[in-house]
Amino acid sequence: MSVAISFKNIVKKYGDTTVIPELSLNIQKGEFFTLLGPSGCGKTTLLRMVAGFNSIEGGDLGFNDKVMNNVPPGKRNIGMVFQNYAIFPHLSVSENVAFGLENRKVGKEERQRRVAEILDTVQIEIYKNRMPKNLSGGQQQRVALARAIVINPDVLLMDEPLSNLDAQLRVDMRNAIKRIQREVGITTVYVTHDQEEAMAVSDRIAVMKSGIIQQVGTPRDIYQRPANLFVATFIGRTNVMDAKLERGAGGSMVLRVGNSYSLEVPGLQEELLSAATAEVKVSVRPEEFVLAGDGAGLPGTVVNNVFLGLNTHLVVALENGQEVEVIQQSASTQAVEIGQQVTLAILPESVNVYDQSGERNLNRGIRL
Repeated sequence: MSVAISFKNIVKKYGDTTVIPELSLNIQKGEFFTLLGPSGCGKTTLLRMVAGFNSIEGGDLGFNDKVMNNVPPGKRNIGMVFQNYAIFPHLSVSENVAFGLENRKVGKEERQRRVAEILDTVQIEIYKNRMPKNLSGGQQQRVALARAIVINPDVLLMDEPLSNLDAQLRVDMRNAIKRIQREVGITTVYVTHDQEEAMAVSDRIAVMKSGIIQQVGTPRDIYQRPANLFVATFIGRTNVMDAKLERGAGGSMVLRVGNSYSLEVPGLQEELLSAATAEVKVSVRPEEFVLAGDGAGLPGTVVNNVFLGLNTHLVVALENGQEVEVIQQSASTQAVEIGQQVTLAILPESVNVYDQSGERNLNRGIRL
């Protein structure tokens, strides 16, 4: 049975140092929820609070309507997958997976049935009699996942589970983890610092910085409408530029970038502007630039050109000396050479506009 998880003004301290100050968050039943952020941001600390391994100095942690603050880890019905797998080297695959069931006094026949079922789900049934030393990293990870799931936990916790695998195996395993999680429907809290991994597996993501959640949303929400510049620069790649925002004729909002380029940007919260003109920051993803030919845009010079099959990656030096990254579909763009003069236009519906501090997105519809 999956549960919803609630954090109400959760506080975590180590001595006099507060590492998580009054954090509130709700995770839905059956959701694949990822805590994402740089090292030291508090994501693993928060995960360990869910597991019961870390104390809670303030607020309440709840499973459905039950407060779990003082419930021992062994009473929380949690499955956990660690970074180092923590597989018993002296037990076979099936014995490793059955370990938790034996501790729970599950009968032999039922134990064998559940082990066989979960080994089939994670696609390692043929390795049931192998010892861990004879398994690849990906196979060991599947054993750890099977062992965590077979006990029918209310919550599955995963702490950087793919960080020890090579690049291609990480891709394969994250796809497998997402498929398995959907099949079993367990509420899953996943910790990673890998933004691509988080985007690939998550229903929703919480981006953390210094113990504070910066934004919670679907991968699409966070990528397309990051709440602040930290999120914009942490999730994916982006170009940050200085600009001016002013009210144009008819109440439209006009963004002025560079010496002569201006564009109307729809959907801005103009009520947040305290003056007719404001200094702002803009975030433009590399794919949100358009090679404008002779049209209006930002003039620049191509200083690097990398053909990657489907896409071509350009680095363009603007008139003010700033270099920006541009991604264009190779099939729809003529070959652009190093040293070539180009003009870059910005897709107005895609650009994100921030106040000068970078802490507030001025676009409407931001989900925090």
